[in-house]
Amino acid sequence: MVEPIHFPDVELYRGWGEPMRSNVELRGLELLSGAIPDGLEGALYRVGADRQYPSGRTDDIFIDGEGQMHMFRFKDNQVDYVVKWVETERYKRQKAARRGLFGRYRNRYTIDESVKDVHLGTANTTAMFHAGHLYSLKEDDLPYEIDPDTLETIGRVDFGGLISSQTFTAHPKVDPITNELLAFGYQAKGDATKDFVFYVFDAERKIKTEIWFEMPYAACVHDFAITDEWVVVPFFPLITDLDVVKAGGPYYQWHPEEHVHVALVPRYGKAEDIRWFKGPAGSAGHMLNAHRDGTKIHLDLCYYDGNCFPFFTTPQGEETAMVPPFLTRMTFDLASNDDSFETKRLLNLPCEMPRTDDRYQGRPYRYGYVIARAMDGSSGMGKVDTQTGEIDIWKPGPGDSVQEAQFVPRTPDAPEGDGWLLVLVSRVSEMRSDLAILDAQNPSAGPVALLKLPVRVRATFHGTWVPEETLESGQYRMSLGAAA
Repeated sequence: MVEPIHFPDVELYRGWGEPMRSNVELRGLELLSGAIPDGLEGALYRVGADRQYPSGRTDDIFIDGEGQMHMFRFKDNQVDYVVKWVETERYKRQKAARRGLFGRYRNRYTIDESVKDVHLGTANTTAMFHAGHLYSLKEDDLPYEIDPDTLETIGRVDFGGLISSQTFTAHPKVDPITNELLAFGYQAKGDATKDFVFYVFDAERKIKTEIWFEMPYAACVHDFAITDEWVVVPFFPLITDLDVVKAGGPYYQWHPEEHVHVALVPRYGKAEDIRWFKGPAGSAGHMLNAHRDGTKIHLDLCYYDGNCFPFFTTPQGEETAMVPPFLTRMTFDLASNDDSFETKRLLNLPCEMPRTDDRYQGRPYRYGYVIARAMDGSSGMGKVDTQTGEIDIWKPGPGDSVQEAQFVPRTPDAPEGDGWLLVLVSRVSEMRSDLAILDAQNPSAGPVALLKLPVRVRATFHGTWVPEETLESGQYRMSLGAAA
């Protein structure tokens, strides 16, 4: 007999956080104002987490839940919106059982006995398009391939055996200039292992680089950054203790006594060429960009002077204070014999979910786009000038908030920052969403087009834009534009 469905009465699942638990198909969103820019055709794919069934616990966290692929399809002067569950192995087993089976976040020792053989991956974090294929990713598992037109799940893939790691990042970098895919896996040989692998795949998805090395501890490595010659991999002291996990405890614990370690890994080199740096404890979820300046490597990230995930306590069970993230530059000098690094705050305003013009990932750049937080819990979309420190913010309205932006260049060879920001807006008081199209050079002017979603887009974490031509050819054809 199947038990009734009851979600716990906790803040995570109240109001805007109430699970949606549904596929959605809306053909032709209502245009509230403005006009969809000429030439803006392609697909915005975003991935988020929702709750298929309650876990049976009251300690769920917002980054958990089954994956859903969201598609905003721009074509013929209209935008369609489609959402479908990513039908992972665990999604299908729960669907058959009609109940939750997987317990605490990433803890295989708290799952139902009937699914001991099932991969825990939820495919709930980001969308990646490379070499003609669309994927949904979560960093504790391999990619799930998705049909880019229908959003039907094709299945869990290892790129024809090329991915030997047990895990694959949820923050890959697809270079739209070279069509290379740069990616990694951490805890790559299983829970709490210190194994790390870095990959470069070419435009046809063949391996150009594969480098294995050991992390200083079994870290959480959510994101990394790239340059033309190096990739920057920070290790923050959110650490997995397998004995704690086996006892049913949290997957990560915060260790303030540990150092931050940063590996500069050669983009096309070998493990013996890695350079290591270290500094005081801190953390970050997301990198804005990195670039090389002579012998120096600059990494720009939303940095927390403490624990970015306070729901992961210390080994003593102590909760850590909430600390705001600030856009910060870390600088590593390859010519120095010192293993320390310098830090400099670029913006004195809390911000998160940073994005750039993707053509400039790993290259000298000027502009970034961030969610700028307000004291009342609302947020706006900000354009940051990393040279001057100025920020230009669009605020959607009192109490409303925005999700991560996606930059789309006006043309494939437009100057940096000349294009559009696609931004999901949470209309909290109306319990529904909008899609705003902003001029990336002047976001505070307000939307050039605003499209109404009569449903609530509960949460999406990250995504990608795929131009119409790329959907057809499988390859990006972009270039760096002349300076604006």
